[in-house]
Amino acid sequence: MVNFLESIKKIKLPFISSMSLYFDLGTANTRIAIKDKGIVLKEPTYLGYNSKIKEYIFFGSEAKTIVGKTPDFIKITRPLANGVLSDFDAEVALIKKCIEKSVMPYFSQNKIFRPSIKAVTCVPYIATEIERKAVEEALVKAGCNYVYIMEKPLATAAGCGFDIFSHHPYFIIDLGAGVIELSIISGGGIVSQKTLKNAGDHMNKLIANYTYLKHSMILGEMTCEELKTTLLNFMNEDETGTVRGKSLETGLPKSVRMKTNDVKESLVTTFNQIIDAAKELIEGSPPEVADEIFNNGIMLAGNIAKVKGIDRFFSQELKIDTHISEFYGDSTIYGLMNIDKNPDQFFKIFGYK
Repeated sequence: MVNFLESIKKIKLPFISSMSLYFDLGTANTRIAIKDKGIVLKEPTYLGYNSKIKEYIFFGSEAKTIVGKTPDFIKITRPLANGVLSDFDAEVALIKKCIEKSVMPYFSQNKIFRPSIKAVTCVPYIATEIERKAVEEALVKAGCNYVYIMEKPLATAAGCGFDIFSHHPYFIIDLGAGVIELSIISGGGIVSQKTLKNAGDHMNKLIANYTYLKHSMILGEMTCEELKTTLLNFMNEDETGTVRGKSLETGLPKSVRMKTNDVKESLVTTFNQIIDAAKELIEGSPPEVADEIFNNGIMLAGNIAKVKGIDRFFSQELKIDTHISEFYGDSTIYGLMNIDKNPDQFFKIFGYK
C-alpha cells in the first residue's frame, strides 16, 4: 500500500491536468494549436467518403488532391459552407482524424492518464445559436471535454496584434474562403459588422463562369483556385498562364492562355462589393470611430490578403491606409491562443478562468 501511494505521488501534474487546444475550423483550412506548443496542424477542410464501406477514407490534403478524380462511390465533401457547419458527421470525422494525427502523439508518453481537453474555437459573427451549438457538439463528440466558443472577428483582431479590450476602434477585414467579415472592434466587443458570402470559394465559381462564357471551356474547382492564386494581383503586373479544361464544343481537353486582366475582370464586381461594404460600415459609424479608423488604418487578414497589391487597392479606393497582418492566414488561431494566455481577457469573453 505504501509503495502504491509513493508511486501516485511521483505522477507529474501535467499528466492529470487539462490540455488546451485551439481550433480554427475554416471553410478552406482546418488549423489546430496546442497551448505553449503553437500550431501543430494545418490541413484543407476536405474529406473523401466511401459509400461502399460507409467510411471516410481520405482526409485533408489527400482528399483535396483527388477532387473531381474519384469513382462514383467515393464522394469528396466539405463539411463547412460559408463558415458554418453544413455536414455534422463529416466535421466530427475530420476533427477526430486531425486530433489523432496532431495531438495524440503528445499523449504517447503517458497512456494511463489522459488529460481532459479544453477546446477554444470561434464561429462567424452571423452564426446562429443552433450553428454555434453544432460546433460545440462536434468538438465534444470528437473527444473534447470543455468547449468555449467566441466570435471570430474578435479572435482575428487579437491575432493581428490589437488589444481588443482597448477603447480605440480597429477596422479588420477578414478575407476568408467561406465569408468575408468586415468588423470594427472596440472595448472587447464588435461595434459594427458586415458579412459577405462572396468570399474565396465564390470567387472560384466566378472564374469558372468567366471561362465558360468567354472561352467555351469548363474548368474544375482546383484549376480556378490555382488561377486566382497565381495570376491575380493589383500591382499592374500582367502575368500569363496556360489553363486546361474541357471544351464545350467537342468535349475534349482544351488549353487557353489566361492573363491577370482576365482574372481581375471576372472578380471586379466582387471586390467592388467589398469596397462598398467597407464604405457603408465607416459611413454608419459615429464620427469619433471614423476618425480613429482613419488614424489607425485598416488591417487585412485571411488568405486572400496575400494577393499582391491588395493593400494598395484598398488604400486607393477607401483613401485610408491599409495594412496586411503579419500572419494573415493564421491570424484567427493566433488570436485564440493570445486571448487564452491572459486569464483576465479569457474571463471577460467567456465568464470563466
